Amino acid sequence: MATVEARGLRKTFRTTVALDGVDLRIEEGRILGLIGPNGAGKSTLLNCVLGLIPYQGELSVIGLDPWRARERLMRDVCFIGDVAVLPRWMRVSQALDYVAGVHPRFDRAKAESFLARTQIKRTSRVRELSKGMVTQLHLALVMAIDAKLLVLDEPTLGLDLLFRKQFYDSLLNDYFDRSRTIVVTTHQVEEIQQILTDMMFIDRGKIVLSCSMEDFETRYAELTVRPEALAQARALKPIHERQILGRTIFLFDGADRAQLGALGELRTPSIADLFVAVMGDQPRTQGAAA
Repeated sequence: MATVEARGLRKTFRTTVALDGVDLRIEEGRILGLIGPNGAGKSTLLNCVLGLIPYQGELSVIGLDPWRARERLMRDVCFIGDVAVLPRWMRVSQALDYVAGVHPRFDRAKAESFLARTQIKRTSRVRELSKGMVTQLHLALVMAIDAKLLVLDEPTLGLDLLFRKQFYDSLLNDYFDRSRTIVVTTHQVEEIQQILTDMMFIDRGKIVLSCSMEDFETRYAELTVRPEALAQARALKPIHERQILGRTIFLFDGADRAQLGALGELRTPSIADLFVAVMGDQPRTQGAAA
């Protein structure tokens, strides 16, 4: 069953095309990494999914039209962005009171349990918390809601490595249960690679690559080639070539791994490696939509 499904999804802002005929399907119980350069259309796509902006084309989120049925949709969808939306004057205890009062699927005891593992005091005001603590509070509030879809747009932006690791560990251990669906965008792709089940590259409003992590690991291979085997490796038509400390590294799509292994050191590339190979050489323009 698809949690999110789009066909021909299009969004323009005056003369800027932010989404250009996007087709996608996100199955229930998956963790999708939506990856793209600045201005690729990531945030615009998420805003459509969340029912925050109108669009052209077909879009279904948990079986609903998000623009026309946003109130019903929000009972089953949660969102964390890169900017905290909690009022700075509010105390932590008041934030718990508020969410308990407005959301029928909020489990206060669960939120309290999450907060008990942090240094956050119930009497503290949001303005007294560090950026990392505000993110922890936001995550505790969201994870205590029994939602079907969680959307994360650069949720750890500006946090140090320790907080980022704690964030994703909590997400996996305390929230994800293989029936929920998570969509996450981030520029720190190396930190989420191990939690993803699927990945999608978006550029200039178009999906340019979409695959499961299982397919990624079997389809792509990176070869640090021996100098005497350069001609043989190039003959196998790599999709990308780069130089690191005088060594040549090729990235292949669908090549025979046994054949590649005879030409040098073989490994599975990172998502970041593939991202650079697919989109790194394309010219960029300023002022594109997010």
